[in-house]
Amino acid sequence: MSTEVEIGRGKRGRRAYSFDDIAIVPSRRTRDPEEVSIAWQIDAYRFELPFLAAPMDSVVSPQTAIAIGRLGGLGVLDLEGLWTRYEDPEPLLAEIAALDEATATRRLQEIYAEPIKEELIGARLKEIRDAGVTVAAALTPQRTAQYYKAVLDAGADLFVIRGTTVSAEHVSSRAEPLNLKQFIYDLDVPVIVGGCATYQAALHLMRTGAAGVLVGFGGGSAHTTQTVLGVAVPMATAVADVAAARRDYMDESGGRYVHVIADGGMSRSGDIAKAIACGADAVMIGKPLARAVEAPGRGYHWGAEAHHAELPRGARVHVGTVGSLEQILLGPSDAPDGSLNLFGALRRAMATTGYSELKEFQRVEVTVSPQQG
Repeated sequence: MSTEVEIGRGKRGRRAYSFDDIAIVPSRRTRDPEEVSIAWQIDAYRFELPFLAAPMDSVVSPQTAIAIGRLGGLGVLDLEGLWTRYEDPEPLLAEIAALDEATATRRLQEIYAEPIKEELIGARLKEIRDAGVTVAAALTPQRTAQYYKAVLDAGADLFVIRGTTVSAEHVSSRAEPLNLKQFIYDLDVPVIVGGCATYQAALHLMRTGAAGVLVGFGGGSAHTTQTVLGVAVPMATAVADVAAARRDYMDESGGRYVHVIADGGMSRSGDIAKAIACGADAVMIGKPLARAVEAPGRGYHWGAEAHHAELPRGARVHVGTVGSLEQILLGPSDAPDGSLNLFGALRRAMATTGYSELKEFQRVEVTVSPQQG
C-alpha cells in the first residue's frame, strides 16, 4: 500500500508520523525491570543512560555537564553559547530569565553578538575534563573549521557538529564549504553530526565516517523552524527512515555501525521509549532537562535558533521547574505525567514488552493511532 496521499492534482505527499501518533505494543513476555540494561556505548565511551543533553545554554553549563556525566549520561556544551563568550555568564542568564516577551528576541540577539573567545573554549572543557567525566562539545557547521582545533587541544572526547539541517553536500559560491568526509577522516575523536530527517541525507552523513547521526532539527519546543521556514518531518517517521539507512549502510560498508540519535520532539518519558522503539540507539534531549532545578535557564528554555542575527527560528519559552536532575533522569517521581524518572520509565517500558537490551527493543511492535492510519 502506498504511503503517499494526494494533496491536489499537482502534488502528492508522503504520510508521516510523530511520536504522538504511535504506541508501543506489549508482548506475551514481560521481564523484571531490574534485569533490563539501558546502557549505551558509542566508540570507546560507555554510558549507563542512553542520552545526550542538548547543547543549549538553558540546559548545559560546565557544572550541569559534570552532574549529568556523574549520573550516567553525556552533557554536550555549546561552544557558541554564553559560556565561551563571557567570563561570567550567570548575570546574563538571570537577565534572560527575567525578560518580557516583547523584548526577549532582540535582547538575545544583542547578548549573543559578543564574540566567541578561544581561551574560554579551553577553560570550559578543562573544567569538565578535570571532573573526570566524558567531555563532549558542539559547534555548528559554519564555525567548525574556525574553532575545532581549540576543541581538540582542550581534550574533548566526543565532537558534535549540530545544526538545524546538516548535509554532506553543502553548496556555496561565497565560501569554501566544510568537507565533512575529509574533516572527520582527519580527526582522532568520534564525531556525531546532524540534524537530518530523511533516509538519503542520513546515508550521505554516514558515509562521511561519523560515529553517530542526529535525527531531527533540534530545538524541540523552543524552535519555530516549521513556522518560519515551513520545514519539518514528524519524528517517528524520521527516526525509522534513518534507522533503515543505518541498516543499509552496514551492508554497504561491511558491518560499520553508525549510531542513530533522536534529537527533538521528546518532552516526556514515553517519547523517549518510542524513539528507541522506532530505531534510535540514544536520544538528545533539551526541554526535559531545562526543567531541572540546576538548569542554567532558570525555568526558561531556548536554543541557538532563538538569537540568529537575521532570521530567528526559535523562542525563549517558559518550561518551569519540576525537580532535580537526578529526579528527572532517575527518579523517584511524584508526578504521573512522564516529566520525572525518564529512564526508569524506559527501563519499565522495555520490561513490559519483554526486552532486556536497547538493540532488542528496537524490534518492538508499534501501532498507529486510528485517525492517522
